[in-house]
Amino acid sequence: MNMKGKATLLVFLSVLVLTLMACQITGLIPFQLTASPTAAPQTTLAPLPGGQTDLVSQQDRMVAIYGQVSPGVVTIQTSQLDGTPVGLGSGWVYSADGYIVTNQHVVEGADKVEVDFPSGDKAFGNVVGTDLDSDLAVIKVDVPAAVLHPLTLGDSDQLKVGQIVVAIGNPFGLNGTMTTGIVSALGRALQSKRQAPGGSGSYFSAGDIIQTDAALNPGNSGGPLLNLNGEVVGVNRAIRTTSTTTSGDLTNSGIGFAISINIVKRVVPYLIQDGKYDYPYLGITSIDDLPLQYLQELALTQYTGAYVTSVAPGSPANQAGVRAGTQATSIQGLEAGGDLIIAIDGHTVLHFDDLLKYLFNNKSPGETVVLTVLRGDQQVDLTLTLGRRP
Repeated sequence: MNMKGKATLLVFLSVLVLTLMACQITGLIPFQLTASPTAAPQTTLAPLPGGQTDLVSQQDRMVAIYGQVSPGVVTIQTSQLDGTPVGLGSGWVYSADGYIVTNQHVVEGADKVEVDFPSGDKAFGNVVGTDLDSDLAVIKVDVPAAVLHPLTLGDSDQLKVGQIVVAIGNPFGLNGTMTTGIVSALGRALQSKRQAPGGSGSYFSAGDIIQTDAALNPGNSGGPLLNLNGEVVGVNRAIRTTSTTTSGDLTNSGIGFAISINIVKRVVPYLIQDGKYDYPYLGITSIDDLPLQYLQELALTQYTGAYVTSVAPGSPANQAGVRAGTQATSIQGLEAGGDLIIAIDGHTVLHFDDLLKYLFNNKSPGETVVLTVLRGDQQVDLTLTLGRRP
């Protein structure tokens, strides 16, 4: 499935100026595995004592989280064969047999990947798998067991907006830096790094993204986003900003993004086993959150849902009979008559992001889904067999 909307409509969508992959650039910048077979069981912090809300208790909690988690957060330095630095990012220990999780863009273009541990140990790592859609990568290192401190995985479906979160990473190369903030929003979508078919310059979308105001800066990419139990709930990926330092480095503006840990749970075992992960594919282009004038032009009977603007020929959506808009309106590039997706498998779709989140967390290629669409004033259920993203 493609990015939301056509280029002619993007000016009407709510977007910010620049999305920055939060890695420090020193040169030029069909089945489900639910758990890693190599992951080691971990303990978590005890619950907060009842009634303790004073600053000292909060401080002690943060100190405890850092003490538990920081030994498992690593620095990742990449270089070319001749030793020329490529970039710097963060990562974290996924399992006791030496698998490290980071971002795909942290290791992209690197000939050598060095993993530096808080203990002072260093090792070259082998990239065993990458995923352009989620921007995840897995590195394998061979180090003594005592060096490895696997982190505990949380459940991102349990996150609430306003919940306190903690980031640990290496902003601007400052190893082991801890910052705090809240969950600002859930279920965001970002542009993935996989180009969609057709050569039009459009890209697929990455879904189930956590937005946070915890300070993230270049070098934080690939580091963990944690809850107050010290569990990883996300992998820090990007920031949106127009702010720069005096040296020209882009800086935090309070809008950061992390890949949800439930996406990590689905993708990483496949990266370890197969080196890649296949995403479910519908084959539609969709827009939502349209201005009222647009909604009136489209003659939509409700304001929420994902409006289908195009359907890829031969795609699963095409075969299932999903309709795109084809009738000209007074607004250039906006065509009426398309289906408005309002539910998938009975789960309400208020935004296109809701559709992505459900698909990526619950479905695999070859499985079926039921799309509920509004077609004019009629509600229609369409059964669709999911494909693989090309």
